[in-house]
Amino acid sequence: MPHAPCLLWLLAVTFSLVPRTQPLAAGDLEGDEPDETPLPAVPCDYDHCRHLQVPCQELQRAGRRACLCPGLSSALQPPQPPRLGEVRVEAETGRAEVHWCAPSSPVHQYWLLLWEGGGAPQKGPSFNSTVRRAELKGLKPGGAYVVCVVAANDAGESRAPGPGVEGLDSADGPNLGPCGRLTVPPRPLTVLHAAVGVGSALALLSCSALVWHFCLRQRWGCPRRGRPSHAGL
Repeated sequence: MPHAPCLLWLLAVTFSLVPRTQPLAAGDLEGDEPDETPLPAVPCDYDHCRHLQVPCQELQRAGRRACLCPGLSSALQPPQPPRLGEVRVEAETGRAEVHWCAPSSPVHQYWLLLWEGGGAPQKGPSFNSTVRRAELKGLKPGGAYVVCVVAANDAGESRAPGPGVEGLDSADGPNLGPCGRLTVPPRPLTVLHAAVGVGSALALLSCSALVWHFCLRQRWGCPRRGRPSHAGL
């Protein structure tokens, strides 16, 4: 077969012109596939003291990244007491704005209790679990009160000591419990009227004393001093 060497040479040249495929490395396949490694969980954007705070469970469902909620007590137990926060008093209008922080417990609603003196407390309206701020109205100028925040769920309500607790902190200062003392300062106009009244009374007393003095002088006369004697006259 005279053409056999030519055919073999032609096949050898043809295979030499075909590009050789390079073996795939392990890194080439990994770079094309998306990285499905889960990101580490972070604390949820949840603040116990933030007004109208969305529940942490809803933040977990709505977030694209996994987050961790603060620990809560059992829903089968009454809530722990909330912590009373800042209280802003407006003496001119007889109002006070009360802030508080949620406890580490499941809560369905809140309300405020207000004591004036030693009488029974006045219970305010109920607020849902997102509320952290409420307003007190009808406060008397110069009055002293005790305010408490109560949390409740299906198992019961938190404990509110009331005014009978010794060493109860003032609502104006730092407080770690659900209650605090609240003092409403007198109205500025009331202080001004009192000052004007005291000044008028003092002026009237001064005028009366002067009139009485002159009347006595005209009636009884004033004792005259004896003239000094001049020696040698």
